Amino acid sequence: MTTTTVRQEGPASVTPAPTVGGHVRNYLGRVRGGDLGSLPAVTGLIVLCAVFAIVRPVFFSAANFANLFTQGAAVTAIAMGLIFVLLLGEIDLSAGFASGVCAAILANVATVLGYPWYVAVAAALFTGMVIGLTLGVLVAKVGIPSFVVTLAGFLAFQGVVLLLMEEGTNISIRDETIIAIENRWVSPLMGWVLVAVAVGGYAATQLLRHRNRTARGLVTDPILVVVGRIAALGLILGVAVYVLNQERSINPLISSNKGMPIVVPILAVLLVFWTFVLSRTAYGRHLYAVGGNREAARRAGINVDKIRISAFVICSTMAAVGGIIAASRDRSVDPNTGGSNVLLYAVGAAVIGGTSLFGGKGRVIDAVLGGAVVAVIINGMGLMQYSSGVKYVVTGLVLLLAAGVDALSRRRSAATGTR
Repeated sequence: MTTTTVRQEGPASVTPAPTVGGHVRNYLGRVRGGDLGSLPAVTGLIVLCAVFAIVRPVFFSAANFANLFTQGAAVTAIAMGLIFVLLLGEIDLSAGFASGVCAAILANVATVLGYPWYVAVAAALFTGMVIGLTLGVLVAKVGIPSFVVTLAGFLAFQGVVLLLMEEGTNISIRDETIIAIENRWVSPLMGWVLVAVAVGGYAATQLLRHRNRTARGLVTDPILVVVGRIAALGLILGVAVYVLNQERSINPLISSNKGMPIVVPILAVLLVFWTFVLSRTAYGRHLYAVGGNREAARRAGINVDKIRISAFVICSTMAAVGGIIAASRDRSVDPNTGGSNVLLYAVGAAVIGGTSLFGGKGRVIDAVLGGAVVAVIINGMGLMQYSSGVKYVVTGLVLLLAAGVDALSRRRSAATGTR
């Protein structure tokens, strides 16, 4: 007897097309679940800009707008490096004075020894790498808590700066290439070219990602949302370049002063590079894994010690970048370079931007957003002629608020099971 099996053909399973309404509902659900992301930083930045613009209309002048970028550049660069350490649930209290040490090396090599700018910059970056490697080995291999190791570095590097600066002298930076980083501008035309490249690159990346995920049947954002992001980036960058291309010189006949500060595209390249490293490489995935659960990452075969050491190397190297930018802005290096409130502002920028102090959560863009918030606070209160004491108090309260939001969002995520 022959048995015949009849197979009924049914409709193929098709992933429903994403909608804007569904995307908005999902986003609101994540927010209610404690996943705030950069929302607090963006909201705070908008509110602060609106308040200062109303109270002091000069806040949105072309000259002050350009000053905002140059004021916050060094802190933002250092904060980018701190993101990598904070993702592991560690801390680097020495980043500020590490930038000072690297700036002192830069000044000595370029001015005292008379070497070309690229040799001085390479020496500063190499110094940052050595500092980070030393700190990372002490934390990962020796087992000393990062708080203790970097606090010791915080104290020791102050002494190193004094020794390099011969107990208090000031070394001027005379190399025009180094000075240009913070004190020169790209041409208005080049500014528009850079915007076109940035928006075009972002659009290509987003659209290609959307197409690939759609082709594989994976969940993706609605195409209108993707296009909206591209348009928003183009609008923001376009307005920024338009304002920066306005004449800022008091007497344009003597010297013209318009265009995007050179430090802006430098930071943009660093932002894109480190974002790619964290989001598109195995190293980035391993870093998040170690920050989320160190023991689970170890059992999964990840070299935890190597990841931890590399995070400190990146942090101190970016501190060196911050030191170079600070030296360019001041056109000199002194014993206070990298000291005072630099570390506090850098840590504050990372946390205010949305990076968690508990590890496993953060993006490089957080440093940029948080750095913008810090720069706006300092700049706006300076225009309102508040004292340094008031600036410190307000910045400290903003940092405390950001840390509180982080703690509450983590508690909410744990309660709702979204983390």
